[in-house]
Amino acid sequence: MNKESFTELSTSEVAPPVSVILADYGDPQHARDILALMDEYAQHPFGGGEALPEHTRSDLVPALREFPGAFSVLAYKGAIPVGLVNCLTGFSTFLCKPLVNIHDVVVNESARGAGVCTAMLDFVARNAKEKGCCKLTLEILEKNFAAQAAYLKVGFKPYTLDEEFGRAEFWQRYL
Repeated sequence: MNKESFTELSTSEVAPPVSVILADYGDPQHARDILALMDEYAQHPFGGGEALPEHTRSDLVPALREFPGAFSVLAYKGAIPVGLVNCLTGFSTFLCKPLVNIHDVVVNESARGAGVCTAMLDFVARNAKEKGCCKLTLEILEKNFAAQAAYLKVGFKPYTLDEEFGRAEFWQRYL
């Protein structure tokens, strides 16, 4: 994805106005904001309940900058960072088109319920569509009901090919 083509969004649906921008990994303030929001997320029970490890704090933004297809979206209420979405561009073999995997969604507790998540996900969707992506994907914990409600509101739904075979599950294997 060409990062230069992403555009800034200001929305009056979220009061006071929230601006949503494509993060610049080379901007020191954006880097600090990404790390602060990621650390907030990591310390929440849904994020594992522990602060980010020091190596992650020092290496995350440079690693994202170097990773092909990685991009992040930041939401600000004035100058205060209130939201973050980290994305990785992937590929759908069934549709033979790129896709965007939304890897992290963070909304500061003070801004929850104010439309920040909707604004960020709409920003990602609009720009992914402009780049020819066929879909957005994300993973969600089965008991994170607030996030599920937010994602359903903007058009996400559980992944199935055929209801007879059930929903897809996200599994992992550490290496």
